[in-house]
Amino acid sequence: MNSVPKLNRDAYREALRVELERVVQEVADAVDNAPVGKIIRGSEEKARDALDRFRQAAYEKALQLKIDAAEAAFPPSDQNVRQSAAQ
Repeated sequence: MNSVPKLNRDAYREALRVELERVVQEVADAVDNAPVGKIIRGSEEKARDALDRFRQAAYEKALQLKIDAAEAAFPPSDQNVRQSAAQ
């Protein structure tokens, strides 16, 4: 059984860097903008939503990078080569 290459951790980290910065900003804003005396109640939902979006984006990006690595590891099928040569 052929193994699929591991995804590039550096590329993965870099792809998520902008998203992570956005999430950190959103969580900090949620906490800072919560009413005095109600910091948890006033920020928890916004922070959770931001972190959920990050979780989803991180997982989707990991899957996409894994798919990209797998596709790059395998040569085009013989049928694709013949079609390209015919055109």
